[in-house]
Parts: sequence; C-alpha cells; structure tokens
Amino acid sequence: MSEVPVQKITKTDERALPIFQEIEAVLDRIRERAFHFAARRGFHGGHDLDDWLAAERVEGWPAGELAEQDGRMRLSIALPGYETKDITVTASPGEIIVKASRRIERSDQPRTTNACVHWSEFRSDDVYRRVELPQPIDVAKCIAQLENGMLVVEAPRSDVAAVQPVAVPISSAARAA
Repeated sequence: MSEVPVQKITKTDERALPIFQEIEAVLDRIRERAFHFAARRGFHGGHDLDDWLAAERVEGWPAGELAEQDGRMRLSIALPGYETKDITVTASPGEIIVKASRRIERSDQPRTTNACVHWSEFRSDDVYRRVELPQPIDVAKCIAQLENGMLVVEAPRSDVAAVQPVAVPISSAARAA
C-alpha cells in the first residue's frame, strides 16, 4: 500500500488555495452541462438529479463510496491506472477533495518499425472528486493510501461534543411565558 500525502486545511481562510478554484471550475462545467441536458428535455421537472449525474459522468468523476464505522470516516475512490505521484488529496473538516492527473506521452511514431496505429484511446486524464462529509473530521489525523487502483482516505470524526450545539435549559419563567 502506497502512502498518498494529504494537504490538510484547518482554517476557512485557506480555501483560496488553487485546488478549491479548480474544483469550482469543474462544478461550473457540470452545472452548465446539467442545464443543457435539462434544456434538451424541455425543462420537464423531476429529472434534476438524473441531469446532474449524467453531467458528472461526462466530466469523468470516478466512482466512490463514503462510509463511517467506529467513529472513522472512510472515503474510497476508484483510480485505476493512477500512481501515488499523480494524486493530490486535500482535506478540510467538512470535505475531502481528490485530484488525480496523469499525462500519457504519445509519440507520432509507431512503437515498432512495422506497426501502423489506426486509432488510440490513450489520453491524458484529469479527474476530480469533492465529497462533503456528514460529520466534521479531525484533519490532523487524516491519512490516504493507494492500493491496486483504489484510493482510501481515512480520518476520525472530530470531537462531536465540540461541534454540536449545547442544549440550554429553559428557565421556568420562560416556559410559563
């Protein structure tokens, strides 16, 4: 299993980092594409989610799963063909962003002297995945690993008592009012 470095964002003013701008650009493209899908259907209601998911597939968002067990959040994302050096993981208390980029150098010359390439689907790929977390995580303890094309990002939930609102008892005078 290969360790993937995690960029840990603990303060909200750090959201000006380039990764956040890149993911916003991707989300803008998905919004536009989903809008065009809806327009092609004549804006008939009830298909908003279908349009969004279709736009995500066109954008090339990888499959993923978010699970929680024993106070730990575990995000798994399929990234077949990517290496550790190709992946950037950014974690903040409320979200995890994964960016994977690979460049495939293709020569115009065939690989062997007697071969002729008629078509090729090899291309460079950039994929992004942003996942909002249902509970805040302890960013300092966030780790990421890549094994057999599966990226796994794990972090414990942050102290729930510190983030939940405190119940304030209502005085008897206030209850009577």
